[in-house]
Amino acid sequence: MRTGMLLILSAAALCGQTEYHIYAGNTHAHTSYTWSHGEHLGKSGCAGILVYARNPVTNVFSWSDGYVKSQTGCAGIFVIDGAQIPAPDTPVKPDWEKFQGPPSKHYSLAKEKGYDFYATTDHSQESAFQPGSDVNPVWLSAKQQAVEATDAKFVALAGFEYSENDGPGGTGHINVINSAGMLNALAHGIDLPYFYRWLSTAKANGEGPVVASFNHPTPEQYNNWAYRDDRVTDVLTMLEVINSNNKIHYEAFVNALDHGWKVAPVCGNDNHGIGGIAKQTSRTFVLATARTKTAILDAMKNRRTYASLDGNLQARYSVNGAVMGSTLKSPKSFQFDIAVSDPDAGEKITKIDIVKDGGAVAQEYKPTPGQSVKWTPTVEDATAKYFFVRVWTERGGDAPGADPSKPVAWLAPVWTGR
Repeated sequence: MRTGMLLILSAAALCGQTEYHIYAGNTHAHTSYTWSHGEHLGKSGCAGILVYARNPVTNVFSWSDGYVKSQTGCAGIFVIDGAQIPAPDTPVKPDWEKFQGPPSKHYSLAKEKGYDFYATTDHSQESAFQPGSDVNPVWLSAKQQAVEATDAKFVALAGFEYSENDGPGGTGHINVINSAGMLNALAHGIDLPYFYRWLSTAKANGEGPVVASFNHPTPEQYNNWAYRDDRVTDVLTMLEVINSNNKIHYEAFVNALDHGWKVAPVCGNDNHGIGGIAKQTSRTFVLATARTKTAILDAMKNRRTYASLDGNLQARYSVNGAVMGSTLKSPKSFQFDIAVSDPDAGEKITKIDIVKDGGAVAQEYKPTPGQSVKWTPTVEDATAKYFFVRVWTERGGDAPGADPSKPVAWLAPVWTGR
């Protein structure tokens, strides 16, 4: 199955003379630079990793189960001065290279499997990135490997994951893509307000903007979506509705929107190894003018994205002629132009709906199931702040546990301007 560009969007239907293509990829992956945990570890049945770190309240170092669900045979991590260091006795598989590799290995395999773009986003607190700086040699190498892997048919993106699990100023993981530098979430004095200020002014790594995504969020994470301002809202434009191929974070998506964050859905496969590149079938899709680094990042920046459990579902919509991801000028009438299709034989679209503030369904449509469906409803609403579209299919997608009674895809909102 080719997950690449399959549809060219009508310029007349969407946005003046702009012609958008649909490209598929992954916005969240960990390489061998995230050495503290991943597929390369020999876990002996352990469900996670023990962490030895300073308690931010008591200021005392102790072991905790920060990453674990069981404590039998677990490896350990020491967190010292913000660096996440594997314990000396951490077991590594003798053939670990079969399970994990540097960014270049991830990119080459993603290219072979038909991804249009692929971001590597290792934890910024990993020991390889210490001391943290714009010129850390491993960070420089990660960015250079992305440059070398990019060609006319594939875009490699370098990023990092800000991973805070116990901060008093709010917790949560956030991916930053295409920044020149990185920020260690576990360094002394760093919390979410500090990170948001840093992100608001972060310099880009060459061409294209800096973009960021909320990762695998719980409904009230990030201190219940606090500390938002217009500057960070302009950079933090995405949210993982799908994580690890089939874990859904829909309630968090709605809560973030209701708190004023202008985020579009993405899928971060969050693979801690190369095995997931072929195995995981869910994708982030972008509506971009070209398959280039600048165009892909521009699509993310301007929220022209959707997340799908189906690896090649083609979807787009406009409202009052403005492409998904746009902000309108406070109209009361909304003319939708929605088109969804799936090139796979026998894969039919069964339902589409339009959702507004608080997760309320504004309208729904159950067509005669078909591989290609178009729907052009009008919604009259004088109070809604946003709308977005969901899609259902007969099989419910390609991921394990597919359920046709649940949505297969979530499309970027359109904000009303209120």
